[in-house]
Amino acid sequence: MGAAKYRRILLKLSGEVLAGGHPFGIDAGRVHSLATEISEVAAAGVQIGLVVGGGNFFRGVAAAARDMDRVTADHMGMLSTVINALALQDALEKQGCPTRVMTAIAMHQVAEPYIRRRAIRHLEKGRIVIFGGGTSNPFFSTDTAAALRGLEVHAEVLAKATRVDGVYDKDPFKHADAVRFPAISYQEVLARGLEVMDASAVAMCRDNRLPILVFNLHVSGNIMRMSMGEAVGTVIQ
Repeated sequence: MGAAKYRRILLKLSGEVLAGGHPFGIDAGRVHSLATEISEVAAAGVQIGLVVGGGNFFRGVAAAARDMDRVTADHMGMLSTVINALALQDALEKQGCPTRVMTAIAMHQVAEPYIRRRAIRHLEKGRIVIFGGGTSNPFFSTDTAAALRGLEVHAEVLAKATRVDGVYDKDPFKHADAVRFPAISYQEVLARGLEVMDASAVAMCRDNRLPILVFNLHVSGNIMRMSMGEAVGTVIQ
């Protein structure tokens, strides 16, 4: 195995991926397989920060559409991300990876509070850091939280794990003639309205020159390939 391309990455996972093939909750087998892949990347010397969504339990936007107060719904969604972060921490530590969960919403009994300098120190010591609780602010998605944490800890790439192998000009699940971009600019993603990440997250990465790599998580070994610099997915830069 060659040297890793990236020294430090911020990996963004959706909450739904932890549910496996189920519509709700956490699939232990799927979490275990993810932890195995991530631990192999960490063993290769890559420093890994993780942001995981909470959509397998609760999605604030959807709840707000059903007449729940949006701020309340978003806070519930943020708490869901902490459940997922703890599940990932447990699975990673069973793989022998020292892992810390840090949350933007204080809950001292279950996780460390997010302190930027402490998070960087954990990464420097080879610990995987899982950032839970979003940004702690309503109206911001976990995509934006991932961009923010990636910038704060000086990640070299924001790796967005999805169901598809990159960014397409239209939904490849609905259009057989959809075309994949091997690379695309931030501005073109925003101008075309491509729904790969929230516009605020893309704009934040653009303004601070943090590359985004969109790749297919459902292909075994892709996290390692991405870390090694192999051509998987689409680079937004």
